[in-house]
Amino acid sequence: MVEAATAGTQCVAPPEVMRRDHMDFLKHQRDDTVHGGIRGAKFSLKACIDCHANQKTQSVAKDESNFCVSCHSYAAVKIDCFECHTAKARTVAQGAPK
Repeated sequence: MVEAATAGTQCVAPPEVMRRDHMDFLKHQRDDTVHGGIRGAKFSLKACIDCHANQKTQSVAKDESNFCVSCHSYAAVKIDCFECHTAKARTVAQGAPK
């Protein structure tokens, strides 16, 4: 079972679109960020993590029930985003909006 996003939040695209295309959105955003220095765009990995992090672990990939891991396990897809990026939600100390 995939965990729900943070209550009161709305995703940047409908669930069926995100299920099918999120990897393309993230790759495009990665290219814009790495090559163009453009940060904070619509399909930001940080924004995904902030909404989808588990309330207990504050992570999307710490254990099998967390959002990204549960979906990728179901689809039998290797997840490698967090080899470079943190899987934890931002805190106020890290600069998240209050």
